[in-house]
Amino acid sequence: MEEEIAKYTAKVVKAEAEIQRLEKDLDLIENPQALVNSGIVAPAVLQLQTEKNKLLYQLKHLKSHLAEEKSKSPDHMISITALIEDVFQVAILAAYPGQDLPKADVTSSAKFSDYQCNSAMSISQKLKTAGVKCNPRDVAQNIVNNLPKVDCIEKVDIAGPGFINIFLNREYVSQNVFKLLNTGVQPPPIGKRKRAVVDFSSPNIAKEMHVGHLRSTIIGESICRLLEWVGHDVLRINHLGDWGTQFGMLIAHLQDEYPNYLTKPPPIGDLQGFYKASKVRFEADEAFKKRAYECVVKLQAHEPEHYKAWQTIYDISRKEFQKVYERLQVHLIDRGESFYQERMKLVIEELDAKGLTKVEDGRKIMFVDGHKVPLTVVKSDGGFTYDTSDLAAIKNRLVEEKGEWLIYVVDAGQSGHLETIYSAAEMIGWLNPSVHRVEHVSFGVVLGEDKKKFKTRSGETVRLVDLLDEGIKRAEAKLKEKERDKVLTKDELEQAKSSVAYGCIKYADLSHNRTHDYVFSFDKMLDDRGNTAAYLLYAYTRIRSIARLANVSEEDLTKAAKTTKIELDHEKEYKLAKCVLRFPEIILKLLDDLYLHTLCDYLYELTTTFTEFYDNCYCVEKDRTTGKIIKINMSRLLLCEATANVINTGFKILGINALQKM
Repeated sequence: MEEEIAKYTAKVVKAEAEIQRLEKDLDLIENPQALVNSGIVAPAVLQLQTEKNKLLYQLKHLKSHLAEEKSKSPDHMISITALIEDVFQVAILAAYPGQDLPKADVTSSAKFSDYQCNSAMSISQKLKTAGVKCNPRDVAQNIVNNLPKVDCIEKVDIAGPGFINIFLNREYVSQNVFKLLNTGVQPPPIGKRKRAVVDFSSPNIAKEMHVGHLRSTIIGESICRLLEWVGHDVLRINHLGDWGTQFGMLIAHLQDEYPNYLTKPPPIGDLQGFYKASKVRFEADEAFKKRAYECVVKLQAHEPEHYKAWQTIYDISRKEFQKVYERLQVHLIDRGESFYQERMKLVIEELDAKGLTKVEDGRKIMFVDGHKVPLTVVKSDGGFTYDTSDLAAIKNRLVEEKGEWLIYVVDAGQSGHLETIYSAAEMIGWLNPSVHRVEHVSFGVVLGEDKKKFKTRSGETVRLVDLLDEGIKRAEAKLKEKERDKVLTKDELEQAKSSVAYGCIKYADLSHNRTHDYVFSFDKMLDDRGNTAAYLLYAYTRIRSIARLANVSEEDLTKAAKTTKIELDHEKEYKLAKCVLRFPEIILKLLDDLYLHTLCDYLYELTTTFTEFYDNCYCVEKDRTTGKIIKINMSRLLLCEATANVINTGFKILGINALQKM
């Protein structure tokens, strides 16, 4: 297997190098003088183009074989959709050499087959535009006539105006489930591993985390888990709001309330109340306001006592944040605005040196190509702004951290600002679109059941810790309502309580399209019917219990997996196996668009498909009278195991803790 992979890899590299050489020659066509100087004449141009098209066909054919060989490798799972797309791309190139045609369009959601290629219609339209008469059905037949033979496809047929129905080889499906059981659930191949920097959560120091931080924290954590699982090098950044004029009033208030703060840590239990009290004084007391501004100046100069006061407030806040992060199993590295203070000075020097700034109304601004509103990089009083810190941050991530993929998990309202920052980074020369992938993972707001912004009855913002506490309380009540406290040990009940509570809160967020607002409802998210974490957790424990109740241990399953062929004679067995093997294509889609609800939808489909299978296919046969086990269908038990393994992998990406008992 390894020799075959090496052989095809070498051929692919050689073909790609030859295509690059030909493309360099063909690029000369764009420059007539260079064409004359090179000695290439018109007939030779045609020959070059023909040679290139031939090589492109060979390359796709080689990649198709390479993908098939790699699919047999234990290092990863192959996306069947991607594999079939490659096969059909080879057929299209062979059927229409030299034509600039749309890529193969293959979908796994076909109604009357396993997959469907829908390319014939678009190719027919493109050919008609070029003056070639043909109907889509003839195009489809031409594609089918040029299909290379591959193990995964049993047969194809043409339906309607030119849809190509694709049927998988059952033996191929069986072998891939067998491989999954023996090598584990592996990520699909992703090519080059990247250095990814993910900016998420980002609460403000001296304020408590509230429901507004929920989405960024949950979405960001899941994206990090996804990227880490497939093999990327991920830096998780918590861009804390930990610097600015508000710290002047906080420090002044700290000095008054806890004058011995330098030697004795102040017992501030309610940091939110502390913030509000300082704010009231700041707005009502001119003398206090003046002193607050003086404190800001001293803090920015890093005067020891004032810096110590800032550090004290920072530590108290960070300790409270950590309690929330630990409950949600979120991991971050703090890099707040304070981290970029010295870097901001260097950014201004660089912008000035490159002639990118101008002074207007006493402030220093930067106009960015394609954006009407300029960035304010230095205020009229000499202070920095959010624009300055965001420029320093993106430079740090691209230049110092060598980030290749930057992800900002920030609410949709920041879209315009972030686009300006990205454009500025490109204009300055830090960001190269051909090298870097930079994107804004935007999201909507959390609504209450009244469809308005989620708040307490008194109109206050909901504290995140209160939300989590309420989730625990309701999850416990739900479990006791189902009398789970009578069958679970105390420790098992505690595990179930936290897994259900936090899992349901996370899943309720992640299962919605992140760009949409969603209604927060404990009743809906704790319902064990429908697309909820509660339903998926119950389904998972049910699957895991099948072998356990048949007295088949994990060791027995592991041993059986090495020798037992996965039989897929029943249609429900086959349907479940195909659904299990779609997991890699779901992962590739997530990596493409970072919409995590796609994974949630898939897990729900997988569990409902499993229910169909379980209702129609006996895994364990028992005597109806005595309950004694008569027969165990090991192939079906292993299919249950494969299903559970995929669900558990999905849970890990979503940050949900699976349970063996519930």
